[in-house]
Amino acid sequence: MRSITTLDLQYAHRFYGFKGEAQYLHGHTGVLTIEVEDSVEPGVNMVFPCNEIQKTAWQVLKNFDHALILREDDPLLPAVLDVYEKQGIKDGAPQNKMKGPAFQTELATAYPDCRLVVTKETMTVEGMIKIVYDLLKDKLNIAKITFTSGVNAASAEFQTKNNIDRCPLCGIALNENGVCPKCGYKKA
Repeated sequence: MRSITTLDLQYAHRFYGFKGEAQYLHGHTGVLTIEVEDSVEPGVNMVFPCNEIQKTAWQVLKNFDHALILREDDPLLPAVLDVYEKQGIKDGAPQNKMKGPAFQTELATAYPDCRLVVTKETMTVEGMIKIVYDLLKDKLNIAKITFTSGVNAASAEFQTKNNIDRCPLCGIALNENGVCPKCGYKKA
């Protein structure tokens, strides 16, 4: 069975090298749907609490919200960083509170202090699915991800392979010590 949740992301990007309207810097409201698959945990009668899926995903994905997403070879990247440097906001500003931890993967690097994500490939809906799966595959049993942005949408299904111990009292993943970080349950 699956638990399904959605997250909204506001971001700006462009398709560098693309011949069409998307070559210009523009913004989107994206809707990300994550489907987590597992057995129903008997104690709570659910696969995984949707609010906990959101919480787990948002810890990383909030770096994409209200961010500029550019490909690593886009000539706008050094220009944007130069402007941020001149404004004194490249290394963050007191108002920049909605940020997750910095990350670097093969597909993307997040610079949360300057609300910037740099990607290896053009950030299409398909590209976003690849990045999200790469960031969350070890945290959730992801069966499917769908990303809709404007009139564009894509989805991908994945083979679930994680064996995640979950709390019988609240359904969330136990930490490495077998303890529930939410309610304190300890696996015997």
